[in-house]
Amino acid sequence: MTTPLRDRLSIGELAARSGIAHSALRYYEELGLIRAERTAGGRRTYARQTLRRLAFIKAAQTVGLSLEEAREAMADLPAERSPSMDEWRPVATAWQERIDEQIADLQRLRDHLTGCVGCGCLSLGRCALYNPQDIQGAQGPGARRLLPKRER
Repeated sequence: MTTPLRDRLSIGELAARSGIAHSALRYYEELGLIRAERTAGGRRTYARQTLRRLAFIKAAQTVGLSLEEAREAMADLPAERSPSMDEWRPVATAWQERIDEQIADLQRLRDHLTGCVGCGCLSLGRCALYNPQDIQGAQGPGARRLLPKRER
């Protein structure tokens, strides 16, 4: 469905309204996150509702989702209009779970910040307080105590 030109934004207008750089908009288009139509002269134009999709992408990034995860979530939402509450609810529920996980991760980081930073120290044999007998090393590389539960 082609949107009338008067209801479309140039890439410059979209960048100004969304606060997203031209290069990022072109990248999002490459990834299939947003869609542009071309004028007879070859210029990109975007439907006004693209602003909502960009707000969705920013929100996804704010809660820690990757662009791929945002694309997957948007695949279930209508491309030609704003989603209804019923269409949005499953996405919102998944994001609430993700935010709850992040809160737990941040609380764990806060609680262990004054001690050994995640028990990823290099004194594996000497860290009797936080890492007796190098039990953290057996769990894998890195700061094991600070990794989110889903990565342990």
